[in-house]
Amino acid sequence: MRSANSTKVLITGANGFIGKNLSQKLIEDGEYEILKFVRGDSYKYLSELLLNADLVVHLAGENRPKSPELFAEVNTDLTLKIAQLISSASIKIPILFTSSSQATLNNPYGKSKLDAENILKKLSDENGNPLSIYRLPGIFGKWCRPNYNSVVATFCNNIANDLPINIIDNEAILHLVHVDSVIHSMANIIKEPKMGINYISIEDEYEIKVGELANQILSFKEMRSSIKVERVGVGLIRALYSTYISYLPTSAFSYILPSHNDERGVFV
Repeated sequence: MRSANSTKVLITGANGFIGKNLSQKLIEDGEYEILKFVRGDSYKYLSELLLNADLVVHLAGENRPKSPELFAEVNTDLTLKIAQLISSASIKIPILFTSSSQATLNNPYGKSKLDAENILKKLSDENGNPLSIYRLPGIFGKWCRPNYNSVVATFCNNIANDLPINIIDNEAILHLVHVDSVIHSMANIIKEPKMGINYISIEDEYEIKVGELANQILSFKEMRSSIKVERVGVGLIRALYSTYISYLPTSAFSYILPSHNDERGVFV
């Protein structure tokens, strides 16, 4: 049960992949009140939330827009508005921001994330807000939207539901982090915010080829018919397996087992 002096955490993009996972973690901890800002909410409402928040986790962003201009409109302009509202009210609350590993690349998405980083760094320098920035690679895990921007989510969903997958380059290297590792890191910083400006890295970052990823997920599917479970162990394989089963239809959680009948009875 939430106490009267709970920390109020404002999460922008609270209905998104990371937002859902973070909200669930904070609810389980029982020490936080979650304030949600989602797509379609007004800047007036955002201002009200900021005045009541003890900390901001800025997750809202655009990574697959219909036009490149929307990268700046959502990733940069929303961040600028948040910074302006915080600055004008002289709010000193800590900020966690999810940027991207593409912030170092010369593309519209990466540029919009880098611009957002610089906006928040300027706010931190001038207003004194503690700032933690995550430059995340590909994130995967439960509740990630398939056929959107995560190859892991797409492969898991399609293979689990007998849909085709499309591979352009089997040898392409993917850099991945599991959402639980990201949430664990964020929960620690929410509990004890870091002063100043900090770039936060996730310790458990994985590297795998696209073809190897597909083969690994296909092997999970084969378990359902062979009734043999491979050693998923720890690390990437375990994280991929837990992700895969989150996409299974409920009907797949039952097994057809061979039975042997004679006058003595039935052996299964």
